[in-house]
Amino acid sequence: MSRFDVIAFDADDTLWHNERLYREAQEKFKNLLAHYHSREWIAERLDATEMQNLQHFGYGIKSFALSMIETAVELTEGRITGQEIQAILEMTKNMLAADVQLVERVPETLARLAETYALMVITKGDLRDQETKITRSGLADFFSHVEIVSDKKSANYARVLKRHNIAPERFVMVGNSLRSDILPVLEIGATAIYIPHELTWTHEHADAPTDESRFFEIAQFGDLPDLFATLERD
Repeated sequence: MSRFDVIAFDADDTLWHNERLYREAQEKFKNLLAHYHSREWIAERLDATEMQNLQHFGYGIKSFALSMIETAVELTEGRITGQEIQAILEMTKNMLAADVQLVERVPETLARLAETYALMVITKGDLRDQETKITRSGLADFFSHVEIVSDKKSANYARVLKRHNIAPERFVMVGNSLRSDILPVLEIGATAIYIPHELTWTHEHADAPTDESRFFEIAQFGDLPDLFATLERD
């Protein structure tokens, strides 16, 4: 019998690239306001506004757009023009409509894992945006369930596992964020696999556990089948 029943995956920057869209939009935003303030100051204020607004707007592109507009109003002391606000809205629409670019080797790796395990997605952010990306990714058929949550705290994971009648010791979470995908999962007694992404939002950074037997780190998504083969032998 397999050691695990369910493997869950984070979506953004685990299954497909996402942070690059934010980085590109941030560059355009800094260019847009460069005649008001320095690019460094704009970046600092936008980041601070995003952090403050998480409690109000949550995660996702639409939340990011509201933070850009708020930052623009603040940094221009209300002098931001309608044309510049329209430019921010266009950036947002372009982010929402951007092609879903899969991380290398995702489809074939999911296909191999699905031969043995039930697969699911646990992601956070805007409901419509995440549902749309999962559909457009072409990966939806691999997953028995998709859970879109407002945040990824240990209590959220515990509720998901309880709802699906999954024992923590037979559950694995795979993701690129130590803060959201790894540490909360370890807290509830499950296994977590960390796959670093070249671009990760600073808010998601955290120290990796050093004495946790249920924590594993691999270099790339395609390494998952070999890791699970090793875990099943142990």
